[in-house]
Amino acid sequence: MNIQVFNLSLSTEDRDLRRLFSAFGIVTSAEVVRDKLNGRSKCKALIDMPIYGEALQAIESLHQTMLDGKKISVSELQTKPEW
Repeated sequence: MNIQVFNLSLSTEDRDLRRLFSAFGIVTSAEVVRDKLNGRSKCKALIDMPIYGEALQAIESLHQTMLDGKKISVSELQTKPEW
């Protein structure tokens, strides 16, 4: 399942998200979306977890929780965005 995460701190890195979501199961990718010109975080990320039940548990558990001082929003990605 593809998961989207919003309202990340500028200091949140891919490895932080991989560690966070791995607590719920297998994570095949965890990537902070970055500006193509300057490389800065756009404060959002895409996570891929192949096992539906694990991904659903991660979404339910992490939505509206604090990460690096920010309350994050976590949900299933319906369509691939053009970030």
